[in-house]
Amino acid sequence: MKEDTIGIIGFHAHVYFDTASRDVAARVREELGARFDVRLGRWHDQPIGPHPKAMYQVAFLPNQFGKIVPWLMLNREGLDILVHPETGDDVADHTEHSLWLGEKLELNIEILRQVRTT
Repeated sequence: MKEDTIGIIGFHAHVYFDTASRDVAARVREELGARFDVRLGRWHDQPIGPHPKAMYQVAFLPNQFGKIVPWLMLNREGLDILVHPETGDDVADHTEHSLWLGEKLELNIEILRQVRTT
């Protein structure tokens, strides 16, 4: 068991969308960029890596977690969002260390395991 959070260097929020919800995702993205100190990743209109749906990533530092995650809880507008830490263990970060807002989607964790072993 890890006793502290010093190993967390940042967080990612993966905001999932489809064709019907892309405008909603754009609105949430715009608000995140305007309200918080975040790094907005590229739009991925097709599944990429372990992610089963279109998404974009929002990266933020640990000191922003208490502001960003509660805001997402109240303002995700029905979108499914994966939030996970960056500890250097991508598999654990996307599975046992993660939290979901909305529906928990099935990730392709094998892709992360392959990256780790190469």
